[in-house]
Amino acid sequence: MRTVDVKVITKNIKEMCIEVNHYLSKDMDIAMKNAVNNEKAPLGKQILNQLQDNLKIAAEDMIPICQDTGMAVVFLEVGQEIHFEGGNLTDAVNEGVRQGYVEGFLRKSVVKDPILRENTKDNTPAVIHYNIVPGDKVKIKVAPKGFGSENMSRVFMLKPADGIEGVKNAILTAVKDAGPNACPPMVIGVGIGGTFEKCALMAKEALTREVGSHSDIEWVKNLEDEMLENINCLGIGPGGLGGTTTALAVNINTYPTHIAGLPVGVNICCHVNRHISREV
Repeated sequence: MRTVDVKVITKNIKEMCIEVNHYLSKDMDIAMKNAVNNEKAPLGKQILNQLQDNLKIAAEDMIPICQDTGMAVVFLEVGQEIHFEGGNLTDAVNEGVRQGYVEGFLRKSVVKDPILRENTKDNTPAVIHYNIVPGDKVKIKVAPKGFGSENMSRVFMLKPADGIEGVKNAILTAVKDAGPNACPPMVIGVGIGGTFEKCALMAKEALTREVGSHSDIEWVKNLEDEMLENINCLGIGPGGLGGTTTALAVNINTYPTHIAGLPVGVNICCHVNRHISREV
């Protein structure tokens, strides 16, 4: 049994919140640079170059890469051979978010009540997802989610008879409806299977998978490739101003489901697709 002080979790999450809001992840940096080279439309290429300028200035001057620094989404894979001491783990995660957003001078975008709308002034609470796994390590993923793209996300409760074509249509429908509002080029996270909430959670976590990687399941990999090609034929383009780069990646996760259902979650993210991971 390994003992971990929750202060270690707080420290790491604080640092991760600051880092992920100022620097593009390596996979996204590569994807954005490739997009500049591959974009066919002159205006689309111009927009992508402007986005590159913005990212360069943000990194050099320690300015957030997007003014919407998002609601903090935290995924924790907790080894079952760990004992936490020094306080409550959930409180420790939220304290890390609080320190990161306050000390990092990041925009506070969270309201205490969805109707009364009073700002919490420290961007807490985070949305936290726990998964208990073998071992004595903790894997932390922090993915701040801006709501320009979050608001464009969808859940489709399809019938089994809709099949793979229904899934394809659902993904394309979500992207078409999003149009320019999700700050393209987008990354599309998709969850297929499970239940209403499971497909949405899989779609959200799919956004944290490295861009350029693929599912190990052959039909899923093929669907990722096909959907990326089809989405980039929509003509939405960078900034929604037209072009051949509407999406940088389509990442799909799947899970067993009920005989009477075919849930599909589509979680859309903007061109910064902030995500960072550490293991402690």
